[in-house]
Amino acid sequence: MTFATASEAEAAVLAHLRGLEGGGIVALSGGADSALLLSLAAEAWGPARCLAVTSRSESLPVEELDAARAQAAALGVEHVRLRGSEVDIEAFRRNGPDRCFHCKDHLYGEMRKLADARALVHVIDGTNADDAGDHRPGLGAAREHGVRSPLLICGISKAWVRAVSRQRGLATWDKPAEACLSSRFPYGTEVTRAGLAQVEQAERALKQLGFRVVRVRVHGDTARIEVPASELGALLAAGVRERAIEGVRAAGFDFVAVDLEGFRSGSLNEPLRGRVDASQA
Repeated sequence: MTFATASEAEAAVLAHLRGLEGGGIVALSGGADSALLLSLAAEAWGPARCLAVTSRSESLPVEELDAARAQAAALGVEHVRLRGSEVDIEAFRRNGPDRCFHCKDHLYGEMRKLADARALVHVIDGTNADDAGDHRPGLGAAREHGVRSPLLICGISKAWVRAVSRQRGLATWDKPAEACLSSRFPYGTEVTRAGLAQVEQAERALKQLGFRVVRVRVHGDTARIEVPASELGALLAAGVRERAIEGVRAAGFDFVAVDLEGFRSGSLNEPLRGRVDASQA
């Protein structure tokens, strides 16, 4: 679908949502995509027929949970935190290339149960049109549970997500893309609660140094830091480098490395795609 303006893109999603009668649950992660979807769903369905749901697990940084809660509150939409942890799922912990499927399978199953309990018809998520070509096993779980992706269905790319979000005055319009913390572990490396906590602490330390886009990839006792290539100089500058090392080591890593290629979204998917850039993480 082609749009000339943000207003046209916005109208397309609103029309789609209005066609989904009975209201529903919005899977809210705190990021730009689901924040926009929640804003549009609250308008299309009304806040009373819209429920924002976030899974509170170790894979979600606490800042993202706080952001999701604030986004729902700003729209007058009830926010529910699903308790439980995908780390309790053995297939997830094993961290094969299908890891995301097992997480989403559990999550969407719980959301569907909640929707039925609240007499809500639909469960929707913020998958956008740019996500369709990536390695995303979670999309299969969404299909199995009947989860709809209005942004994807309407052909809304990330660029249009940002344009519409800005037009609607959403603070998330330029928020950097995030991904669950489990995406920092190479496939085949077990995902543990302790490891997720290490990553969260290390990335928080780097963000406190002013880096908005950062990933800490886990390779045993070594942390591989990714920041945008244009910010490598800032990371390695005298004073900053030492504080970065200190912060990452304080999280429990023995060694700290910097990836000279810079941040690549989904870099741990590169072995699956012949080092073609992905966009999962």
